[in-house]
Amino acid sequence: MTTATQQPTPIDLDRPIPRGEGHINSITLRKPDAGALRGLVLSDLLRMEAGAVADLLPRITEPPLLAHEVARMDAADLMACAVEISNFLLPRSLKPAG
Repeated sequence: MTTATQQPTPIDLDRPIPRGEGHINSITLRKPDAGALRGLVLSDLLRMEAGAVADLLPRITEPPLLAHEVARMDAADLMACAVEISNFLLPRSLKPAG
């Protein structure tokens, strides 16, 4: 889990994403700012709604993922991203101490 003092942790993908002649084996999510969240419903992201997560990922992934790559992600990989996004959105007061 990412906190204000920690660097984002890479997410190792269960199913690598093909790109060109290679594959993307892991991605890193950066905490979205208000601009990255524009047009999205925050409650959809907190509920880990697949469409909202898929809309946000191209805006916050490193390396940057394309929308069609996100659409073909393994469900477990999408879920791992959704969990990280929901952690980003929780205020510090609701996060466990540690």
